[in-house]
Amino acid sequence: MEFTTQMILSSAIFIISYIIIVTDKIDRVIVALGGGTAMVLVGLLNQENAFEAIDYNTLGLLISMMVIVMITKHSGVFEYLAIKAVKISKADPIRLLILLSLITAVFSAFLDNVTTILLILPITIDICKELRLKFVPFIISQVFASNIGGTATLIGDPPNIMIGSSTNLGFMDFIFNTAPICIVILAVSTLAFAFIYRKNFHTKPEYKEKVLKMNENDAIKDKRLLIKCLIVLGLTVIGFVLHGSLGFESSTIAISGAVLLLLVSGMKSEKILKEVEWKTIFFFAGLFMLVGGIEQAGVLEFIANGIYNIAGDNLLLLTMSILWFSAILSAFVDNIPFTATMIPLLKDIGSISGIALGPLWWALSLGACLGGNGTIIGASANVVASGMAEDNGHKISFIAYFKICFPLMLITVAIATVYLLLFYV
Repeated sequence: MEFTTQMILSSAIFIISYIIIVTDKIDRVIVALGGGTAMVLVGLLNQENAFEAIDYNTLGLLISMMVIVMITKHSGVFEYLAIKAVKISKADPIRLLILLSLITAVFSAFLDNVTTILLILPITIDICKELRLKFVPFIISQVFASNIGGTATLIGDPPNIMIGSSTNLGFMDFIFNTAPICIVILAVSTLAFAFIYRKNFHTKPEYKEKVLKMNENDAIKDKRLLIKCLIVLGLTVIGFVLHGSLGFESSTIAISGAVLLLLVSGMKSEKILKEVEWKTIFFFAGLFMLVGGIEQAGVLEFIANGIYNIAGDNLLLLTMSILWFSAILSAFVDNIPFTATMIPLLKDIGSISGIALGPLWWALSLGACLGGNGTIIGASANVVASGMAEDNGHKISFIAYFKICFPLMLITVAIATVYLLLFYV
Protein backbone atom coordinates (compact mmCIF):
# COMPACT_ATOMS: atom_id res chain seq x y z
CA MET A 1 0.00 0.00 0.00
CA GLU A 2 1.60 3.27 -1.15
CA PHE A 3 1.46 6.61 0.62
CA THR A 4 -0.77 8.68 -1.68
CA THR A 5 -1.12 12.43 -2.25
CA GLN A 6 -4.36 12.39 -0.25
CA MET A 7 -2.57 10.77 2.67
CA ILE A 8 0.18 13.41 2.54
CA LEU A 9 -2.31 16.29 2.37
CA SER A 10 -4.58 14.97 5.15
CA SER A 11 -1.55 14.21 7.36
CA ALA A 12 -0.22 17.73 6.79
CA ILE A 13 -3.52 19.35 7.83
CA PHE A 14 -3.74 17.04 10.84
CA ILE A 15 -0.15 17.68 11.99
CA ILE A 16 -0.33 21.46 11.45
CA SER A 17 -3.58 21.59 13.45
CA TYR A 18 -1.98 19.67 16.30
CA ILE A 19 1.13 21.87 16.29
CA ILE A 20 -1.09 24.96 16.63
CA ILE A 21 -3.04 23.28 19.45
CA VAL A 22 0.25 22.42 21.20
CA THR A 23 1.53 26.01 21.01
CA ASP A 24 -1.71 27.18 22.70
CA LYS A 25 -1.60 30.50 20.83
CA ILE A 26 -5.05 30.10 19.26
CA ASP A 27 -8.19 28.78 20.94
CA ARG A 28 -8.16 24.98 20.43
CA VAL A 29 -11.85 24.98 19.45
CA ILE A 30 -11.12 27.33 16.52
CA VAL A 31 -8.12 25.21 15.49
CA ALA A 32 -10.04 21.91 15.60
CA LEU A 33 -13.03 23.27 13.68
CA GLY A 34 -10.69 25.07 11.25
CA GLY A 35 -8.72 21.87 10.62
CA GLY A 36 -11.91 19.90 10.07
CA THR A 37 -13.21 22.54 7.68
CA ALA A 38 -9.87 22.51 5.81
CA MET A 39 -10.33 18.76 5.22
CA VAL A 40 -13.62 19.60 3.44
CA LEU A 41 -12.31 22.63 1.51
CA VAL A 42 -9.38 20.73 -0.03
CA GLY A 43 -11.66 17.85 -1.03
CA LEU A 44 -10.46 15.17 1.43
CA LEU A 45 -13.94 15.02 2.90
CA ASN A 46 -17.20 16.06 1.31
CA GLN A 47 -19.77 17.74 3.54
CA GLU A 48 -21.63 14.46 4.05
CA ASN A 49 -18.43 12.61 5.03
CA ALA A 50 -17.48 15.41 7.41
CA PHE A 51 -20.74 15.12 9.34
CA GLU A 52 -20.55 11.32 9.25
CA ALA A 53 -17.07 11.52 10.82
CA ILE A 54 -18.53 13.17 13.92
CA ASP A 55 -19.27 10.56 16.57
CA TYR A 56 -22.78 11.59 17.60
CA ASN A 57 -22.92 8.73 20.10
CA THR A 58 -20.07 10.36 22.03
CA LEU A 59 -21.51 13.88 21.72
CA GLY A 60 -24.98 12.73 22.72
CA LEU A 61 -23.53 10.97 25.74
CA LEU A 62 -21.49 14.04 26.71
CA ILE A 63 -24.32 16.57 26.41
CA SER A 64 -26.86 14.34 28.17
CA MET A 65 -24.58 13.53 31.11
CA MET A 66 -23.68 17.22 31.41
CA VAL A 67 -27.41 17.98 31.69
CA ILE A 68 -27.87 15.31 34.38
CA VAL A 69 -24.85 16.57 36.33
CA MET A 70 -25.90 20.23 36.08
CA ILE A 71 -29.38 19.45 37.45
CA THR A 72 -27.90 17.26 40.20
CA LYS A 73 -25.52 20.06 41.18
CA HIS A 74 -28.49 22.26 42.18
CA SER A 75 -29.40 19.76 44.94
CA GLY A 76 -26.16 20.48 46.82
CA VAL A 77 -25.02 16.84 46.75
CA PHE A 78 -21.56 17.70 45.42
CA GLU A 79 -20.86 19.96 48.39
CA TYR A 80 -22.12 17.15 50.67
CA LEU A 81 -19.73 14.63 49.09
CA ALA A 82 -16.86 17.11 49.18
CA ILE A 83 -17.20 17.58 52.95
CA LYS A 84 -17.59 13.82 53.41
CA ALA A 85 -14.42 13.09 51.42
CA VAL A 86 -12.45 15.66 53.45
CA LYS A 87 -13.59 14.06 56.70
CA ILE A 88 -12.71 10.53 55.55
CA SER A 89 -9.22 11.70 54.55
CA LYS A 90 -8.94 13.90 57.69
CA ALA A 91 -8.22 16.83 55.33
CA ASP A 92 -4.80 15.44 54.39
CA PRO A 93 -4.11 16.46 50.75
CA ILE A 94 -2.17 13.33 49.79
CA ARG A 95 -4.82 11.05 51.28
CA LEU A 96 -7.42 13.10 49.43
CA LEU A 97 -5.64 12.66 46.10
CA ILE A 98 -5.40 8.89 46.62
CA LEU A 99 -9.03 8.61 47.79
CA LEU A 100 -10.44 10.67 44.91
CA SER A 101 -8.31 8.82 42.34
CA LEU A 102 -9.54 5.47 43.68
CA ILE A 103 -13.19 6.60 43.61
CA THR A 104 -12.72 7.93 40.07
CA ALA A 105 -11.21 4.67 38.82
CA VAL A 106 -13.94 2.50 40.36
CA PHE A 107 -16.72 4.72 38.98
CA SER A 108 -15.07 4.75 35.54
CA ALA A 109 -15.06 0.96 35.43
CA PHE A 110 -18.86 0.86 35.65
CA LEU A 111 -19.80 4.20 34.12
CA ASP A 112 -17.98 5.64 31.14
CA ASN A 113 -14.96 7.75 32.13
CA VAL A 114 -16.48 11.03 30.89
CA THR A 115 -19.54 10.63 33.11
CA THR A 116 -17.27 9.92 36.06
CA ILE A 117 -15.23 13.05 35.44
CA LEU A 118 -18.41 15.11 35.21
CA LEU A 119 -19.56 13.70 38.56
CA ILE A 120 -16.29 13.78 40.50
CA LEU A 121 -14.58 16.98 39.34
CA PRO A 122 -17.11 19.39 40.87
CA ILE A 123 -16.50 17.65 44.23
CA THR A 124 -12.74 17.93 43.78
CA ILE A 125 -12.88 21.62 42.89
CA ASP A 126 -15.10 22.38 45.90
CA ILE A 127 -12.71 20.57 48.25
CA CYS A 128 -9.66 22.37 46.88
CA LYS A 129 -11.34 25.76 47.18
CA GLU A 130 -12.18 25.10 50.84
CA LEU A 131 -8.64 23.93 51.65
CA ARG A 132 -7.01 26.63 49.45
CA LEU A 133 -5.25 23.94 47.41
CA LYS A 134 -4.37 24.09 43.71
CA PHE A 135 -6.82 21.72 42.08
CA VAL A 136 -4.94 21.07 38.80
CA PRO A 137 -2.80 18.23 40.34
CA PHE A 138 -5.99 16.57 41.58
CA ILE A 139 -7.71 16.96 38.22
CA ILE A 140 -4.77 15.48 36.30
CA SER A 141 -4.50 12.49 38.66
CA GLN A 142 -8.24 11.88 38.32
CA VAL A 143 -8.11 12.09 34.52
CA PHE A 144 -5.42 9.42 34.60
CA ALA A 145 -7.44 7.31 37.03
CA SER A 146 -10.61 7.61 34.92
CA ASN A 147 -8.88 6.27 31.80
CA ILE A 148 -7.22 3.45 33.76
CA GLY A 149 -10.51 2.50 35.41
CA GLY A 150 -12.24 2.58 32.03
CA THR A 151 -9.67 0.12 30.67
CA ALA A 152 -10.61 -2.47 33.30
CA THR A 153 -14.09 -3.40 32.04
CA LEU A 154 -16.13 -4.00 28.90
CA ILE A 155 -18.26 -0.87 29.42
CA GLY A 156 -15.63 1.54 30.78
CA ASP A 157 -14.18 2.86 27.51
CA PRO A 158 -15.44 2.84 23.88
CA PRO A 159 -12.56 0.72 22.46
CA ASN A 160 -13.45 -2.08 24.91
CA ILE A 161 -17.13 -1.92 23.91
CA MET A 162 -16.11 -2.15 20.24
CA ILE A 163 -13.72 -5.06 20.87
CA GLY A 164 -16.30 -6.90 22.96
CA SER A 165 -19.09 -6.54 20.41
CA SER A 166 -16.81 -7.68 17.56
CA THR A 167 -15.32 -10.69 19.33
CA ASN A 168 -18.04 -11.89 21.72
CA LEU A 169 -15.75 -11.18 24.66
CA GLY A 170 -17.96 -10.56 27.70
CA PHE A 171 -17.90 -8.41 30.82
CA MET A 172 -16.11 -11.07 32.90
CA ASP A 173 -13.48 -11.61 30.17
CA PHE A 174 -12.32 -8.02 30.65
CA ILE A 175 -12.53 -8.32 34.46
CA PHE A 176 -10.21 -11.34 34.37
CA ASN A 177 -7.82 -10.06 31.68
CA THR A 178 -7.51 -6.26 31.88
CA ALA A 179 -8.70 -5.42 35.40
CA PRO A 180 -5.78 -7.08 37.29
CA ILE A 181 -3.09 -5.04 35.54
CA CYS A 182 -5.22 -1.89 35.75
CA ILE A 183 -5.18 -2.20 39.56
CA VAL A 184 -1.36 -2.29 39.50
CA ILE A 185 -1.15 0.61 37.03
CA LEU A 186 -3.59 2.69 39.11
CA ALA A 187 -1.49 2.19 42.25
CA VAL A 188 1.75 3.11 40.46
CA SER A 189 0.35 6.21 38.72
CA THR A 190 -1.47 7.55 41.81
CA LEU A 191 1.65 7.23 43.96
CA ALA A 192 3.64 8.88 41.16
CA PHE A 193 1.28 11.88 41.15
CA ALA A 194 1.46 12.10 44.94
CA PHE A 195 5.26 12.31 44.62
CA ILE A 196 5.34 14.66 41.60
CA TYR A 197 2.96 17.19 43.18
CA ARG A 198 4.09 16.79 46.80
CA LYS A 199 5.13 20.48 46.97
CA ASN A 200 1.59 21.57 46.05
CA PHE A 201 -0.06 19.81 48.99
CA HIS A 202 0.26 22.51 51.63
CA THR A 203 -2.77 23.87 53.44
CA LYS A 204 -3.15 25.69 56.73
CA PRO A 205 -4.49 23.96 59.88
CA GLU A 206 -7.27 26.54 60.19
CA TYR A 207 -8.59 25.64 56.72
CA LYS A 208 -8.61 21.94 57.67
CA GLU A 209 -10.39 22.65 60.96
CA LYS A 210 -12.98 24.83 59.24
CA VAL A 211 -13.94 22.07 56.77
CA LEU A 212 -13.81 19.28 59.37
CA LYS A 213 -16.27 21.24 61.53
CA MET A 214 -18.74 21.64 58.66
CA ASN A 215 -21.94 19.59 58.73
CA GLU A 216 -22.29 17.83 55.40
CA ASN A 217 -26.06 17.47 55.86
CA ASP A 218 -26.43 21.26 55.75
CA ALA A 219 -25.02 21.25 52.21
CA ILE A 220 -28.13 19.58 50.78
CA LYS A 221 -30.27 22.42 49.43
CA ASP A 222 -33.16 20.42 47.94
CA LYS A 223 -33.80 16.90 49.23
CA ARG A 224 -36.69 16.21 46.86
CA LEU A 225 -34.56 17.16 43.86
CA LEU A 226 -31.70 15.02 45.21
CA ILE A 227 -33.96 11.94 45.46
CA LYS A 228 -35.19 12.46 41.89
CA CYS A 229 -31.61 12.91 40.63
CA LEU A 230 -30.34 9.78 42.41
CA ILE A 231 -33.22 7.68 41.04
CA VAL A 232 -32.66 8.88 37.46
CA LEU A 233 -28.88 8.55 37.78
CA GLY A 234 -29.30 5.03 39.15
CA LEU A 235 -31.57 4.06 36.25
CA THR A 236 -29.06 5.58 33.81
CA VAL A 237 -26.18 3.58 35.33
CA ILE A 238 -28.23 0.37 35.10
CA GLY A 239 -28.92 1.28 31.47
CA PHE A 240 -25.18 1.68 30.81
CA VAL A 241 -24.45 -1.75 32.29
CA LEU A 242 -27.24 -3.41 30.28
CA HIS A 243 -27.11 -1.32 27.10
CA GLY A 244 -25.55 -4.12 25.05
CA SER A 245 -28.28 -6.63 25.89
CA LEU A 246 -30.95 -3.92 25.57
CA GLY A 247 -29.74 -3.13 22.04
CA PHE A 248 -29.32 0.61 22.65
CA GLU A 249 -26.26 2.85 22.28
CA SER A 250 -24.93 4.43 25.48
CA SER A 251 -25.98 7.85 24.15
CA THR A 252 -29.60 6.68 23.88
CA ILE A 253 -29.51 5.66 27.54
CA ALA A 254 -27.96 9.00 28.54
CA ILE A 255 -30.43 11.07 26.47
CA SER A 256 -33.34 9.15 28.03
CA GLY A 257 -31.97 9.89 31.50
CA ALA A 258 -31.48 13.59 30.72
CA VAL A 259 -34.99 14.00 29.30
CA LEU A 260 -36.54 12.15 32.24
CA LEU A 261 -34.64 14.27 34.79
CA LEU A 262 -35.58 17.50 33.02
CA LEU A 263 -39.19 16.36 33.14
CA VAL A 264 -39.35 15.33 36.81
CA SER A 265 -37.08 18.09 38.16
CA GLY A 266 -39.26 20.88 36.84
CA MET A 267 -36.17 22.90 35.92
CA LYS A 268 -36.25 24.98 32.74
CA SER A 269 -34.27 23.44 29.91
CA GLU A 270 -32.81 26.77 28.74
CA LYS A 271 -31.29 27.37 32.19
CA ILE A 272 -29.62 23.95 32.27
CA LEU A 273 -28.50 24.01 28.62
CA LYS A 274 -26.69 27.30 29.26
CA GLU A 275 -24.50 25.43 31.77
CA VAL A 276 -23.46 22.73 29.28
CA GLU A 277 -19.79 22.81 28.20
CA TRP A 278 -20.56 23.74 24.58
CA LYS A 279 -16.96 24.74 23.97
CA THR A 280 -15.88 21.14 24.68
CA ILE A 281 -18.65 19.75 22.44
CA PHE A 282 -17.58 21.85 19.44
CA PHE A 283 -13.92 20.98 20.04
CA PHE A 284 -14.83 17.31 19.79
CA ALA A 285 -16.81 17.92 16.59
CA GLY A 286 -13.76 19.53 14.96
CA LEU A 287 -11.45 16.81 16.24
CA PHE A 288 -13.69 14.08 14.83
CA MET A 289 -13.62 15.77 11.41
CA LEU A 290 -9.82 16.03 11.57
CA VAL A 291 -9.48 12.34 12.35
CA GLY A 292 -12.16 11.56 9.74
CA GLY A 293 -9.97 13.25 7.12
CA ILE A 294 -6.93 11.04 7.77
CA GLU A 295 -9.17 7.98 8.09
CA GLN A 296 -10.90 8.69 4.75
CA ALA A 297 -7.52 9.20 3.09
CA GLY A 298 -6.39 5.78 4.33
CA VAL A 299 -3.70 6.92 6.79
CA LEU A 300 -4.97 4.77 9.66
CA GLU A 301 -5.28 1.73 7.40
CA PHE A 302 -1.75 2.40 6.12
CA ILE A 303 -0.43 2.41 9.70
CA ALA A 304 -2.38 -0.76 10.60
CA ASN A 305 -1.01 -2.60 7.54
CA GLY A 306 2.47 -1.30 8.38
CA ILE A 307 2.23 -2.97 11.79
CA TYR A 308 1.40 -6.30 10.16
CA ASN A 309 4.15 -5.92 7.53
CA ILE A 310 6.72 -5.31 10.28
CA ALA A 311 5.58 -8.03 12.66
CA GLY A 312 4.27 -10.65 10.23
CA ASP A 313 2.86 -13.76 11.96
CA ASN A 314 5.15 -13.47 14.97
CA LEU A 315 2.80 -13.36 17.98
CA LEU A 316 5.32 -11.62 20.23
CA LEU A 317 6.14 -8.88 17.71
CA LEU A 318 2.48 -8.45 16.75
CA THR A 319 1.35 -8.10 20.37
CA MET A 320 4.07 -5.60 21.25
CA SER A 321 3.57 -3.63 18.02
CA ILE A 322 -0.18 -3.35 18.52
CA LEU A 323 0.20 -2.35 22.18
CA TRP A 324 2.76 0.39 21.56
CA PHE A 325 1.41 1.72 18.25
CA SER A 326 -2.08 1.86 19.78
CA ALA A 327 -0.79 3.72 22.83
CA ILE A 328 1.27 6.31 20.95
CA LEU A 329 -1.38 6.96 18.31
CA SER A 330 -4.22 7.11 20.85
CA ALA A 331 -2.42 9.92 22.65
CA PHE A 332 -2.90 12.09 19.55
CA VAL A 333 -5.68 10.46 17.51
CA ASP A 334 -9.13 9.55 18.83
CA ASN A 335 -8.94 5.86 19.75
CA ILE A 336 -12.41 5.03 18.36
CA PRO A 337 -11.60 5.20 14.59
CA PHE A 338 -8.19 3.60 15.21
CA THR A 339 -9.80 0.68 17.07
CA ALA A 340 -12.43 0.38 14.33
CA THR A 341 -9.60 0.11 11.76
CA MET A 342 -7.62 -2.44 13.78
CA ILE A 343 -10.45 -4.88 14.57
CA PRO A 344 -10.99 -6.20 10.98
CA LEU A 345 -7.21 -6.22 10.41
CA LEU A 346 -6.66 -8.44 13.48
CA LYS A 347 -9.45 -10.77 12.34
CA ASP A 348 -7.76 -11.05 8.93
CA ILE A 349 -4.43 -11.82 10.62
CA GLY A 350 -6.12 -14.59 12.60
CA SER A 351 -7.75 -16.16 9.55
CA ILE A 352 -4.57 -15.97 7.44
CA SER A 353 -2.01 -17.09 10.03
CA GLY A 354 -4.14 -19.18 12.38
CA ILE A 355 -2.50 -17.63 15.47
CA ALA A 356 -4.48 -17.15 18.69
CA LEU A 357 -5.91 -13.62 18.76
CA GLY A 358 -6.48 -13.38 22.52
CA PRO A 359 -3.22 -11.53 23.31
CA LEU A 360 -3.80 -9.15 20.39
CA TRP A 361 -7.23 -8.09 21.64
CA TRP A 362 -5.85 -7.36 25.10
CA ALA A 363 -2.90 -5.49 23.59
CA LEU A 364 -5.30 -3.35 21.52
CA SER A 365 -7.52 -2.67 24.54
CA LEU A 366 -4.66 -1.72 26.86
CA GLY A 367 -2.84 0.36 24.23
CA ALA A 368 -5.87 2.27 22.93
CA CYS A 369 -7.28 3.04 26.41
CA LEU A 370 -4.07 3.76 28.34
CA GLY A 371 -2.59 5.77 25.47
CA GLY A 372 -5.33 8.37 25.87
CA ASN A 373 -3.59 9.54 29.04
CA GLY A 374 -0.62 10.81 27.02
CA THR A 375 -1.97 14.25 26.07
CA ILE A 376 -4.68 16.65 27.22
CA ILE A 377 -6.67 15.86 24.07
CA GLY A 378 -5.93 12.12 24.00
CA ALA A 379 -9.26 11.04 25.48
CA SER A 380 -12.74 12.45 25.97
CA ALA A 381 -12.32 12.62 29.75
CA ASN A 382 -9.15 14.71 29.36
CA VAL A 383 -10.87 17.30 27.17
CA VAL A 384 -13.89 17.57 29.48
CA ALA A 385 -11.66 17.94 32.56
CA SER A 386 -9.56 20.58 30.81
CA GLY A 387 -12.70 22.57 29.97
CA MET A 388 -13.97 22.38 33.55
CA ALA A 389 -10.59 23.52 34.91
CA GLU A 390 -10.56 26.47 32.50
CA ASP A 391 -14.09 27.45 33.57
CA ASN A 392 -12.79 27.63 37.12
CA GLY A 393 -9.88 29.88 36.23
CA HIS A 394 -7.06 27.36 35.71
CA LYS A 395 -6.15 26.50 32.13
CA ILE A 396 -4.21 23.26 31.65
CA SER A 397 -1.93 23.78 28.65
CA PHE A 398 -1.00 21.02 26.23
CA ILE A 399 2.70 21.29 27.10
CA ALA A 400 2.23 21.41 30.88
CA TYR A 401 0.12 18.24 30.77
CA PHE A 402 2.39 16.54 28.23
CA LYS A 403 5.58 17.03 30.28
CA ILE A 404 4.18 15.10 33.22
CA CYS A 405 1.65 12.72 31.74
CA PHE A 406 3.23 11.48 28.51
CA PRO A 407 6.26 9.93 30.30
CA LEU A 408 3.95 8.48 32.94
CA MET A 409 1.70 7.06 30.22
CA LEU A 410 4.76 5.35 28.71
CA ILE A 411 5.53 3.83 32.12
CA THR A 412 1.97 2.45 32.40
CA VAL A 413 2.26 0.92 28.91
CA ALA A 414 5.63 -0.58 29.91
CA ILE A 415 3.91 -2.20 32.90
CA ALA A 416 1.24 -3.54 30.53
CA THR A 417 4.05 -4.86 28.31
CA VAL A 418 5.52 -6.90 31.17
CA TYR A 419 2.03 -8.21 32.02
CA LEU A 420 1.37 -9.36 28.45
CA LEU A 421 4.82 -10.96 28.16
CA LEU A 422 4.40 -12.87 31.44
CA PHE A 423 0.86 -14.14 30.95
CA TYR A 424 -0.07 -14.09 27.25
CA VAL A 425 2.93 -14.30 24.90
